Amino acid sequence: MTELPTEADVFAAAARIAPFVQRTPVLTSRGMDEELGARFFFKCENFQASGAFKARGAFNAVMALDAAGAARGVATHSSGNHGAALALAAARRGIPAWVVVPTDASGFKRAAITRYGAHVVDCAPGLANREARLAALVDETGATVVHPYDDFHVIAGQGTAALELLEQAGPLDVLLVPVGGGGLVSGCALAARAIYPKIRIIAAEPRGADDCWQSMQTGERVRLEQVHTLADGLRASIGVRNWALISQHVDEVVRVSDEEIVAAMRVAWERLKVVIEPSSAVPLAAVLTGRVPVAGRRAGMIFSGGNVDLEALPGLFGASA
Repeated sequence: MTELPTEADVFAAAARIAPFVQRTPVLTSRGMDEELGARFFFKCENFQASGAFKARGAFNAVMALDAAGAARGVATHSSGNHGAALALAAARRGIPAWVVVPTDASGFKRAAITRYGAHVVDCAPGLANREARLAALVDETGATVVHPYDDFHVIAGQGTAALELLEQAGPLDVLLVPVGGGGLVSGCALAARAIYPKIRIIAAEPRGADDCWQSMQTGERVRLEQVHTLADGLRASIGVRNWALISQHVDEVVRVSDEEIVAAMRVAWERLKVVIEPSSAVPLAAVLTGRVPVAGRRAGMIFSGGNVDLEALPGLFGASA
């Protein structure tokens, strides 16, 4: 059976990564609270090292490697944020990193991976192509794989975002988290459930990449080879470890359209004055569309990252105007 992290592993991760990551701020908005009839706490992982929560899992995985594993370097596949985070963590430890990047990935995120010092290896779009190229790369280099989400230490590291949020905001009735491969929501759900067993945990995902929603409907992990969403950070299919934790700890999965994601992203930029990427806006879209009732509740939401390709903004916001 696949080993799953526990809440103790999340606490251990928090101590391990403390010297390397930011304790990101929690934002509030009186105006939005009044309009929605709730008390909101936005965990701003867009201010995290490398611009996204992925630094937490990457640093935990890299710093947990023994000397032999580290000496071989690390490798992964990524559409952007995890690749950049792993490149940064590897650079801090002084080891090489290879990142398999699909050709349809954001040019902005691809450049970040290179800037942090990793070797970028191209592959065709699609999860199967990414995994096949990574397997071949590992055979070539002998590097240690740090999977972007289905990894013991990555999940534990991502869960530290919820630990911090609960320390900063206090007890919450609801926690909303975006879901792609499931690293963030599985780690955060594990941590939050351990601290507040009655908290309601909701995952939000794009309609065009709704494998987690489908998995919740069938009770079995669904894998999608092709997805269609502008939220590039949420295009991966749920991992094995991630699904095991999600099925235990997540209460509901809700879906939103790309149009609703862009509208929520615009609200965050205009009302909260923070730069978030489309993947970050998915939970906010779930609230703004009324799919998640929040009236009278204390609700926490994780803004997962802020790595936006500015060249794409006129088209995005112009279409939603």
